[in-house]
Amino acid sequence: MTKDELITTIIKGCKDESLTKRLASEVLDAAFDAIGKAIKKDKRFAYPGFGTFTVRNRKARKGRNPQTGEEIKIKASKTVGFKPAPSLKNSL
Repeated sequence: MTKDELITTIIKGCKDESLTKRLASEVLDAAFDAIGKAIKKDKRFAYPGFGTFTVRNRKARKGRNPQTGEEIKIKASKTVGFKPAPSLKNSL
């Protein structure tokens, strides 16, 4: 699903018919911005019935350059992980 498809679905699901595509887009952007800031600040964001986003640490490791086959070192990094809520997982 693309952002445009998500906005269209939100508008169709909304009871207020005066919701414009532009306003829905701004609300969606603000929501994802708030989620991103919460993950950055608290290292966690949970939405009941959907799931939990958490910061995960990845260890440094060895990898291979696919073009040359040369072994390279991959630095430790942080990433965002997602664990679906049981209700979402069971509905799949």
